[in-house]
Amino acid sequence: MELGRLQFALTAFFHFSFVVLTLGMAPVVAYLNTRAVLSKKANKLVFERMTRFWGQIYVINYALGIVTGLVMEFQFGLSWSGLSHLAGDVFGTTLAMETIVAFFVESTFLGVWIFGWNQLPKWAHLLSFYVVTLTAYASAFWIMVTNGFMQKPVGFAERDDGTLYLTDLGALLTNQSALPALFHVLTASLGVGGFLIAGASAWHFLRGTRDPEVFRRSLRTGVTVGVLGIWLTVLNGFSQLSFVGDQEGKSAAIHGDTKALAQYQAEMVERFGPGDYAPPGWLSTAFTTMQMVGYLCWTIGVVAACFFFRRRIERNRTMLRILLCTIPLPYVAVACGWLIREMGRQPWVVYGRLTVQDALSDVSAASMLFSLIAFVTVFAVLAVTDWLLIARAVRRGTEDTFLGVTLGEEDASGETPDHEGRNTGSPAEPAF
Repeated sequence: MELGRLQFALTAFFHFSFVVLTLGMAPVVAYLNTRAVLSKKANKLVFERMTRFWGQIYVINYALGIVTGLVMEFQFGLSWSGLSHLAGDVFGTTLAMETIVAFFVESTFLGVWIFGWNQLPKWAHLLSFYVVTLTAYASAFWIMVTNGFMQKPVGFAERDDGTLYLTDLGALLTNQSALPALFHVLTASLGVGGFLIAGASAWHFLRGTRDPEVFRRSLRTGVTVGVLGIWLTVLNGFSQLSFVGDQEGKSAAIHGDTKALAQYQAEMVERFGPGDYAPPGWLSTAFTTMQMVGYLCWTIGVVAACFFFRRRIERNRTMLRILLCTIPLPYVAVACGWLIREMGRQPWVVYGRLTVQDALSDVSAASMLFSLIAFVTVFAVLAVTDWLLIARAVRRGTEDTFLGVTLGEEDASGETPDHEGRNTGSPAEPAF
């Protein structure tokens, strides 16, 4: 049971790390693309370079995130057959919708956006990325609805054999354990995306960028989006506590209330029989860490915004270094929040209906250990690859982007002209 729980927690976290960056960067790229289409010539060129540069970061992360999503799907058949058997007729509907939206609509229009550069009318090309953004958020909605059912089962009935089936789609879609959590995830994603953009832009100023206008605007955009996302996340986080209260064990664990945990354990034993029903005590540490990191990121962003006046931020190397070091902090907060949401309802997979032990497939401990090692290894390799590719794209700068590049933009030597028409060749690649 512990191996299965660990496998799901680790793989869910790895996959979610791709998802939050995708959700956080999509509206930023859509905004930049819109400015590139609607601005006058002077600003148009700057916003086109910004769209290409940050758009390629989005594409890299999205492509590898799709692979992690496919690996996640294998888990339901390989390791969680009990869950599929009991509740597959309920959440199978929402997962199917997520697959149709993400793997068909979103991927199709992202392909149109990537390969339609300079081929489609600008309004049609821009519209394709708005579809990508909307479907990304729709995909998150279906996932959180599925997870919301596991947190608070609603809209179902039980057959004679104990399996569940869907009876009220409206109740499932408006589950109070899903919609507030969705908003919490989306705003946290803006924090992740915003601070990555700000930190990467800060790195370019620390190294002496050859395109200061792009990274000056990017730095301001990243800080603004990051601060707004974290602020909304913190505000929405307080309302989340009322929904956490529906799971008494989770509420007691995150507040470190050992007396309430003991009482919860006794009540669950009386109701469901012998077993360990108390969530892990370390959730209080995760909760505190999530809060402190959120407040820290917000403070850093607000201080950085104060340096916008007279372009002081790009000349203050201390502030630039702080922004660079802030990149991983929103990920830490998101990871803690996800652990609280998932581990806090243990030992339940479907709260009050199905335990982790009953949800697991009938496989040996050795087989589960093998699948754990295999899944985590694949996810770790994909995560490292993602960050290496993103770091490589960032340090190459705006002079070497693959989005929107046509053969006419390269001379016979294969060198790509920069934004002023000069051939840049292969710029030096310092560590990022």
